[in-house]
Amino acid sequence: QVQLVESGGGLVQAGGSLRLSCAASARTISPLPMAWFRQAPGKEREFVAAIAESGWRPLYADSVKGRFTLSRVNIQNMVYLQMNSLKFADTAIYYCAAREPGPGLSRMENEYAYWGQGTQVTVSS
Repeated sequence: QVQLVESGGGLVQAGGSLRLSCAASARTISPLPMAWFRQAPGKEREFVAAIAESGWRPLYADSVKGRFTLSRVNIQNMVYLQMNSLKFADTAIYYCAAREPGPGLSRMENEYAYWGQGTQVTVSS
């Protein structure tokens, strides 16, 4: 088991930035691929970004590529999502997720066994 707690959400104007944090406990995340998903009102949860245990070459959804940066600090058991040039369409609840070790990076939420409670990001236009 791993417990995940997100923080850093809030209200920001379009064009602004936010940095989301995901703190893990009960287990080290060092061997675990990690990811962020989001769910906008009235929509299904969607993939945002994923990062391997090494932190090498994260995978991004096309909608956030070039604006969001995913990173991790294993020794701190932390994962970060830096979000720049925010758009109204980025408004959603953002969830941190972890999955058991496996090959490659996954966009599929059903492959992630552990989830945080989410943090709200609201971008005003």
